[in-house]
Amino acid sequence: MASRSFDIILASASVRRAKILRQMGVRYEIAKNTVDERHTRHESPQDYVLRLAREKAQQGLSILGPDMPVLGADTIVNLDRKIFGKPKTLKEATTMLGELSGRKHYVYSAVAIANGAAIEQRLAVSEVTFRDLDYKERLDYCNTGEPYGKAGGYAIQGLGAIFVRHISGSYSGVVGLPIYQTYELLKIFHVPVWKNKEYCLLSRGS
Repeated sequence: MASRSFDIILASASVRRAKILRQMGVRYEIAKNTVDERHTRHESPQDYVLRLAREKAQQGLSILGPDMPVLGADTIVNLDRKIFGKPKTLKEATTMLGELSGRKHYVYSAVAIANGAAIEQRLAVSEVTFRDLDYKERLDYCNTGEPYGKAGGYAIQGLGAIFVRHISGSYSGVVGLPIYQTYELLKIFHVPVWKNKEYCLLSRGS
């Protein structure tokens, strides 16, 4: 029987999460999810993001079968008990960044792995402080197109890094997949790291 070229299913179309898994040397296959991401009224940020990660992993498992572990993840931004999703319009993006301007907010990044009847999950919480942002700066940033599809309307690994005065917690969690917590789960489910030879060779040559 031919061996598989991957060791885990990533239930996400996120380029950022895929890149982090490659960075860890994990061999994966992508499966998109269709989980309803609506927030329920009395759900805390922690419960909300953990539920979404869990449901993504479970949905992938129900579709693909129990023979391969499935990883689900989700990331949200929270300020003053308000959850910031992904802006869809220029107005939403500039308003969102205006609310974050000069303030400290929290980024909750959850990861779950399901395999058979077993499921485990972890949560990383990070504090991110923005410097003051004027309207023109927010508008110019939004016109780059980067805020769209990003929780909170910014990408810390991209141009949005110039807004960040301070971060405490998991940088990779703010990007979209907390490496330490993900590795803990990979160990539990015996998913090997450093096996993605293509990425490891690129890292060695850099």
